[in-house]
Amino acid sequence: MNPTAPQPETPDHGAPSRRRGPFARWPRGADAALATVLFALAALLVDGPGDSLTVRPAMDLLHPALLLIAVAAGALYRRRHRPVAVLCVALAAWAPTLGTSYSTMGGLVIVALYSVGRYADDHRWGPPGIAVAVGALVLEGLFHSTPWGDVGFGAAVFAGVWYLGRRLRLRAERADRERREQAAEARRVVTQERTHIARELHDVVAHRVSMMTVQAGAARMVAAEDPDGALEAMAAVEEAGRQALDELRHLLGVLRPDAERDGLGPQPGLADLPRLVAQVREAGLEVSVTGALPGPLPARVDLSAYRIVQEALTNVLKHSGPGTRAEVRLDDTGDGIAIEVLDDGHGAAVRSVSGAHEGLPGHGVVGMRERALLLGGGLDAGPRPGGGFRLAARLPVKGEPT
Repeated sequence: MNPTAPQPETPDHGAPSRRRGPFARWPRGADAALATVLFALAALLVDGPGDSLTVRPAMDLLHPALLLIAVAAGALYRRRHRPVAVLCVALAAWAPTLGTSYSTMGGLVIVALYSVGRYADDHRWGPPGIAVAVGALVLEGLFHSTPWGDVGFGAAVFAGVWYLGRRLRLRAERADRERREQAAEARRVVTQERTHIARELHDVVAHRVSMMTVQAGAARMVAAEDPDGALEAMAAVEEAGRQALDELRHLLGVLRPDAERDGLGPQPGLADLPRLVAQVREAGLEVSVTGALPGPLPARVDLSAYRIVQEALTNVLKHSGPGTRAEVRLDDTGDGIAIEVLDDGHGAAVRSVSGAHEGLPGHGVVGMRERALLLGGGLDAGPRPGGGFRLAARLPVKGEPT
């Protein structure tokens, strides 16, 4: 058995591509650069007259307090992996400098609080961290007689950056959960479709074996009186056996069925395509078939080709509605068959031309692609530039499951 991984559905060309910034592409390098920049700002800049900032005098750069700033800034390098510890280090380094000209670590604390909200697994560390940071800010305001409005604004910034980080974490967790659920659903659909295919191929192989039994019995009965007829019957048995083995080789690549099919009739093929077209026309779909039907095909290819056309037309009717014009193109490629199903997307159920197949990336495409892959072929599906939808499948006659 060659398990087939779930294939991605048709891409949403209307969705904007996600741009990844430096903090997502190079997290370690970006965090190192951030720590270096914040250290330089905290070490070199000091409050000047009014609300201005001035460069710290060169002689003040030898003060031991700069070691505390260096420790707090260096801890930010681990902010993704140990966010709570980084916040504790930043607050502990800030505390001894309160009331002095070296109390310039507010920016470091802001980044540490954001990191707790964004990367900490336990959200309960956020409020205590905010409370301690606000308490330090209040003391700093008392030492420097800072207006209470400025202190309140700083407290709001502390709480806001933690909340922003927390919201981003929750959104990322929700997106990751949705991706896992979609992957699980895709695997479930693939498994269900493979089981369905196995049931159908089981019926095909059973039919071949039944023919072999009948022909072998006929050969035994006429062997004494009609040797030539017996040889012909045995030749037919040999041919049916080869076909059955060929079908079994593909059946082994599919999941074993768990239950019997409800229907007991023969499996459909491309010879039944006119009846299928007549049915969808009665439902209001304008369908035309172009291209000559290929010659005799192996039962597995004939069956899968019919099912792909059937599912494609069903999707057109479902997502575009009655009045849509669809075209089925069949082409004998020599080593297999090429199928193309096009529609204009102008049916009664269409809300807009671009949204005609808005709900199409679902079970139908997954099942059709699975059928093509199990034959060693492939399937592409996507919106057409001028509106509507296009589905193209390639089904080789002697392909191996991929």
